[in-house]
Amino acid sequence: MINKVKPYMGGYVRYTYGALAVMLAGLIAYAVPFFMVYRIIRPLLEGEKLSAGYYAVHTAIIFGCELAYSNLYVLGLKFSHISAYNTLKNIRISLQKKLERQPLGTIQDMGNGKIKKLFTDDIDQVELLLAHAIPEGIANLCMALIAMICMFFADWKLALLSLCSLPLGMFAMGMMFRTGMKRMNDYYSASAKMNSTIIEYVNGMEVVKVFGRDGESYQHYENDIKNYRDFTLAWYKACWGWMALYSAILPCVALVMLPVGTLFVISGISTLADLVLVFCLSLSIGLPLLKALNFAGKFPQLNYKIDEIEKAMDSEPLKSAGNSFNGVSHAVKFENVRFAYKEKEVLHGVTLELGEGTLTALVGESGSGKSTIASVLPRFWDVQSGEILLRGTDIRKMPLAVLMDNISMVFQRVYLFQDTVYNNIALGRPDASREEVIEAAKKARCYDFITELPDGFDTVIGEGGASLSGGQAQRLSIARCILKDSPIVILDEATASVDADNESYIQQAISELCMGKTLLVIAHRLNTIAHADKIIVIKDGQIAESGDHQRLMDKGGIYCSMVTKRAVGVGWRN
Repeated sequence: MINKVKPYMGGYVRYTYGALAVMLAGLIAYAVPFFMVYRIIRPLLEGEKLSAGYYAVHTAIIFGCELAYSNLYVLGLKFSHISAYNTLKNIRISLQKKLERQPLGTIQDMGNGKIKKLFTDDIDQVELLLAHAIPEGIANLCMALIAMICMFFADWKLALLSLCSLPLGMFAMGMMFRTGMKRMNDYYSASAKMNSTIIEYVNGMEVVKVFGRDGESYQHYENDIKNYRDFTLAWYKACWGWMALYSAILPCVALVMLPVGTLFVISGISTLADLVLVFCLSLSIGLPLLKALNFAGKFPQLNYKIDEIEKAMDSEPLKSAGNSFNGVSHAVKFENVRFAYKEKEVLHGVTLELGEGTLTALVGESGSGKSTIASVLPRFWDVQSGEILLRGTDIRKMPLAVLMDNISMVFQRVYLFQDTVYNNIALGRPDASREEVIEAAKKARCYDFITELPDGFDTVIGEGGASLSGGQAQRLSIARCILKDSPIVILDEATASVDADNESYIQQAISELCMGKTLLVIAHRLNTIAHADKIIVIKDGQIAESGDHQRLMDKGGIYCSMVTKRAVGVGWRN
């Protein structure tokens, strides 16, 4: 059980063992007063007179043990929580490292809700198991066993009678576990689905309201929440009866021992003093035994949780090698590249070259494969066959960090962190000086609006850049890439969805960013790539046409048709 989570505990496992030892000592202190009560009762049964000093000593011992129990148990909880929270930290770090090695496609397939549940809800639930179930459960069980052993030394016959409640209680607990485990997968699946739906509902609220789909969207949201409620209640209802049965019977170790033990005393089989001793010890067992067995129900969940957390990132990670570059050129070559989303192949033998310092534009209909070509270059996904060469080296045979140092990306959908403007730009190169960050902001044409913010570069912006306009957020993302200064830039045309004023600023910022770079552009507005060194037309995952603007227009093929339609469309809008 501990071995399942021990790899994540590291050096903090000693705190767990320390918590066990301290709690057990505290529980022994908890049991001693029951023995002291016996020590007071026994002389009275034999007709002895007790002095005030005798009472005072035993009362002091009882008081001292109760005080020791309280302090030791709290100290044990302190140790267990130190171990638990550091273990949770290690689990999250391990999960983060696995997540970073996963292809982007795998992460997207999981969905935001499942990832959020994994990193927060599932791991937080492990805290209860680590901080309480393991140390408290084992310590209370050991205490109950020690008390039972003492009872056997006192009178084995009466001790056996005290165990009569265990078989029935254990049967009820076993039935509860069996029933609960059958429904556990359904419960956790319903929980993950509900989390995803909540995130989708919140993120899509703006679109829902604009298009008046509140009722439909809320219905989907409501259905998944009710589904989770129904699975949870069904799980609990199936277990409640058995839980009530074992909770009532297991602590009652005197249930059979007291009446039958009385007969034993009357018959001379056992002595009254031994019956009192066993009865007092049985009173010390009830609470620890119930706690131990209640926590026992958490142990299968610990194994289940750790298994689920590990399985979530169990898919094949992106492989990374340590090969150095074979050349100095920053040209990129795609050689017979094939790629499939799950079972559907979307790139069919793509071969192309991005010359160093050139601008290559990808055009084509939605779903033709443009974005996929741009995504396999930084290894958001790995290709199934063929190879992509950077400076003469297959990108799968170089360290991911080295690959990403050579590539910057600017996409239409910008994400900024809830942090200062300065830190959002410095993300491009954390070791940059403040002067370099400010210079990057100037080149990205965002220095002026930054200085107008309440705290300038130290202004904290909302998550996702919510407190900025789309054009401002886009310019900050370009400043980030300018600071990074990578030799290769992938650009999902950043001006496709901004107003005319911001478009002018962004075009100037992009010009600064792309100066002397190897540039790959996913083109949405054909008029912006007429000057490209090479235009590649993608159709159904293959290269249909390739050449510069004039050559493709002279050819009169797909590109010419697209440009003509675009011109007609613009004229119609005017």
